[in-house]
Amino acid sequence: QVQLVESGGGLVQPGGSLRLSCAASGFTFGSYVMNWYRQAPGKKRELVATIRTAGGTTNYAGSVQGRFTISRDNAKNTVYLQMNSLKSEDTAVYYCHGYSVYDSRDAYWGQGTQVTVSS
Repeated sequence: QVQLVESGGGLVQPGGSLRLSCAASGFTFGSYVMNWYRQAPGKKRELVATIRTAGGTTNYAGSVQGRFTISRDNAKNTVYLQMNSLKSEDTAVYYCHGYSVYDSRDAYWGQGTQVTVSS
């Protein structure tokens, strides 16, 4: 049974930090490109960060570049998103997503975790 389970969301003040985790099971994690997406109320889901299979290549949306860091631990089947200098506009549900490097149609989503940035 394939699962992507996010954790680490919550309420944080502007300027604060959070670390999201996404634990994967049921598939060969090391062969999957992993992404973090987010969706704010009334907005489309947007890609926030991507990390390739070996973790050496990462990409970020311009809005989070320099503030967020994506990483992965293939031994623990887990991908992380370290979020620093959080702003109110970062408020959203954050989703973990992964797709196979062999077939991008072989893809999975987590259930999402809420991040709220507010004073």
